[in-house]
Amino acid sequence: MDCRIFYHDKCFDGACSASLFTRFHRECIKTASAFSYHGLVHRAGALFDEKDFIDGENAIVDFKYTPSKKVTWWFDHHLSAFLTPEDQADFERGQDGPQSMRKFYDASYTSCTGLIMDVAAQKFGFRTQELEELRYWADIVDGAKYESAKAAVEMAAPAMKLTAVIESTQDDTLVKRLIPLLTEMSLQEVLDRPFVQELLGPLMERHWTGLELIRSRASIDKGVIVFDITDHPTEGYNKFIPYYLFPGGTYNVGLSKSSFRTKVAVGTNPWTKLPAEKLANLADICERYGGGGHARVGAVSFPPDREDDASKAAREIAAELRARETTA
Repeated sequence: MDCRIFYHDKCFDGACSASLFTRFHRECIKTASAFSYHGLVHRAGALFDEKDFIDGENAIVDFKYTPSKKVTWWFDHHLSAFLTPEDQADFERGQDGPQSMRKFYDASYTSCTGLIMDVAAQKFGFRTQELEELRYWADIVDGAKYESAKAAVEMAAPAMKLTAVIESTQDDTLVKRLIPLLTEMSLQEVLDRPFVQELLGPLMERHWTGLELIRSRASIDKGVIVFDITDHPTEGYNKFIPYYLFPGGTYNVGLSKSSFRTKVAVGTNPWTKLPAEKLANLADICERYGGGGHARVGAVSFPPDREDDASKAAREIAAELRARETTA
């Protein structure tokens, strides 16, 4: 029987989660003769295509819930894991039966990698000692727990360079090639693979060019950094650049465009001195516009031709965050 793993594409935690689930399933469940991978991205409209699910096992990691009966495994940690109340109700009903040992949700986890690792160890006896590097960096990357904006933007660590490659690639096969390696060798060894290295040099050049573009477009008002780079389509940029440029900012609202969406990215400065209780829940704000995410970082995706709607949402979100800063 085959197992297809659906994962959050262009995401370090998504790739690590897919790799970890593969190894756990191969060593503990042992029902799959082959594994295949299918990346998922947040976009306007339907997130799942029922035709993509195979007749064997289907697993979703680090991505939203679907009530499809073809999905046999699900792990997620996002506050906005459920598209509708009906989806959440479907998940909760399943927790009273066998599904409770196949579908897992816990928003207290910083990374989905950490969630899978603990569930696999505690419920299935999976040995995880040699995989702690993966959890460590998945928590740092997905939780934006870098020691400083300088560390996040200058990207000295192998995990951060891999993150940049994963987030920016336009090659649909790249992450699928990386996934099996992430639990079989160190992150430095993965980074040293020739097919990764040949992408890294040009990527770092684009990274520094992107930093200068954002520098030329960004401004700050009442603690909220805003910028619009939709006229320079990109498949991704380092989300900590705004805080590298404006260390005193509390939030950033960035408007960008890629091949498949116009995106409003909303973030909280990980190094802000404000206490957590005074910070906005960005997942809640983004959900009002059809997006989602975590309490401290979220996004809203619009079709590529709806730049006006995305721009309006970005302005409204920025205004709401400025108002919070004024009253904080």
